[in-house]
Amino acid sequence: MAGKNPIRFTDTTLRDGHQSSLATRMRTEDMLGLAERLDNAGFWAIEVWGGATFDVTHRFLGEDPWERLRTLKKFIKKTPLMMLLRGQNLVGYRHYPDDVVDAFVKYTADCGMNVFRVFDALNDIRNFEASFKALQDCKKQGLDVHIQAAVCYSLTQRRMGGEVFTKEYYVDFAKRSEAMGADSFCLKDMAGMVSPYDAFELISALKAAVKIPVEFHTHYTSGQGSMSYLKAIEAGVDIIDTALSPFALRTSQPAIEPILVTVEGTERESAIDLATMIGLGQDLEKVAPKYRDFLDTSKMSIIDTGVLLHQIPGGMYSNLVSQLKQADALDRILEVMEDLPRTRKELGYPPLVTPTSQIVGIQAVQNVLFGRYKMITGEVKGMAYGLYGRTPAPMDKEVQKICLKGYERGEEPISCRAADEIEPELEKAREATKGLAKNIGDVLIYAIYPTTGLRYLKWKYGVEPVPEEVKPIELDRIKMQDDVYNRIKQKNLFAKVQEYLDRLEKTPPAKGEGLRTFNVFVDGDYYEVEVECTSGAPVISAVTPMAAATAPRPAAPPKPTPAAAPAPPKPAAPAAKEEVAAGEVALRAPMPGMIISYSVALGDKVEAGSPVCILEAMKMQNNLPSPATGTVKAINYEPGASVAKDAVLLIIATS
Repeated sequence: MAGKNPIRFTDTTLRDGHQSSLATRMRTEDMLGLAERLDNAGFWAIEVWGGATFDVTHRFLGEDPWERLRTLKKFIKKTPLMMLLRGQNLVGYRHYPDDVVDAFVKYTADCGMNVFRVFDALNDIRNFEASFKALQDCKKQGLDVHIQAAVCYSLTQRRMGGEVFTKEYYVDFAKRSEAMGADSFCLKDMAGMVSPYDAFELISALKAAVKIPVEFHTHYTSGQGSMSYLKAIEAGVDIIDTALSPFALRTSQPAIEPILVTVEGTERESAIDLATMIGLGQDLEKVAPKYRDFLDTSKMSIIDTGVLLHQIPGGMYSNLVSQLKQADALDRILEVMEDLPRTRKELGYPPLVTPTSQIVGIQAVQNVLFGRYKMITGEVKGMAYGLYGRTPAPMDKEVQKICLKGYERGEEPISCRAADEIEPELEKAREATKGLAKNIGDVLIYAIYPTTGLRYLKWKYGVEPVPEEVKPIELDRIKMQDDVYNRIKQKNLFAKVQEYLDRLEKTPPAKGEGLRTFNVFVDGDYYEVEVECTSGAPVISAVTPMAAATAPRPAAPPKPTPAAAPAPPKPAAPAAKEEVAAGEVALRAPMPGMIISYSVALGDKVEAGSPVCILEAMKMQNNLPSPATGTVKAINYEPGASVAKDAVLLIIATS
């Protein structure tokens, strides 16, 4: 039975729950078994879309993000669906023009979205204008949409009362949001930094300042999340965000189950049934093994108390670790952590949320790897120019000057609404996808993600084959791999592999040559085992059962005996031309990334320092300059290609 003033819940399991803990890799097929029962549970809303889901579905899962939304709407009919909309950033990493914002918001509403949680990474409320207008148009057309404005919680000091982000700052933002037409207001704590008593003070102030409902969103990253929710409930918060326990905690949201018990018997008691939630969680556990490789098990603790000092959201920290690993620079993570607060202050104290968390974090990485502001991403240049809006505090004037030196748009920053500087793009996107796109949804996929979006559309319509790595993995295959691994371990064949490696030359293999493949036979069955050979102990990276009909068999002994032998090397993929002759200079990738575009062609004359290639690394775009004056002799990779650190992108003939 619900209390007199029951607390309401938004379930985040199908969006932020797996975005925060499993790199957004949950597939639509695994959501459908939960969807209808979540719909009947009594949630205020169910968050299913937006944030990183639009990117990950088309880029890594080979799924149509629009089809996910339409499919879930068929199963969730009573409870409003919620999405996270990054204001003028939509679901991407840059500002999009108003025509794209308008089309995106209206098509999303047409596909069944109800609650649009709109935030801006810089808390520049001017970046709400285009999406709010589009949503108000949807209301006039009779669509069931709800506008929720969100403010990003951040601190310049650990406690409230920092020099920028004060209680008054948040209250003023809420009042302006309400005046703009917001139907509800959300305090969005993306790093889990709100302490319990600060939550009580801030929610109390917000409830006194505005008439619209107040929602509180936090993460469990620091371990404070559930305590902060309890104090917010005491302060009168209307709605809180939680996830089912298997996808909760860690860097995700607090779990709903213990909170239901906590408010039991009080006036805030919810009508949501605890047993139903536990049952849903148990069913979620059945599909969770598909995604276990994305779960961070590198440390014992499920919380990161360090966030109370460095304030870096969990997703941002894991991204930094991943990128430093690829750059062979993980040993410099502490230097990056030390540089990050300084970089953030110099860039005007942007809240650390997508996309500004990536913008600030990657600039800190580049400051450490290449020297402070020696390499500057296009996004940092755009922020310095004002293309993301007004920063909460003024940028450091000297840093801003360095960032804008030679900037294509100009060296004087703008002060107007950022989108006023962006030319319309929707018709260009229609033209670029003519003959391929079948509807406005396809056009918008390209408009927001031109490189990966176009690649996905080719997969979708059979122009190019869908790569194996984006196809779903079945639970039966997971169980089979576990069984194979245990059988090989029981037969002690890993020890035989180790013995073989110990007989090899002790010199560590060269970079890129550390993977060896072995044919392993267990009780007459044949498996291919990949072993990553490093300067330390070898690591088993993959075990693949091979079909009996195609498997090479050892000479038949009187009795099958387990054996391990090196397999013939796999044929190498054709490599790009790496040789650099006398009188030539190579442009090498400074870090792993994806080629976005070239501004030169074979035979073009170039000047040293002029931009020649855009490399997307760590979700940021880097305009790489020509290393010399001369003529472009070779371009080794096509746009869309992934490249390793030090890969030769192009060669300049200087003579």
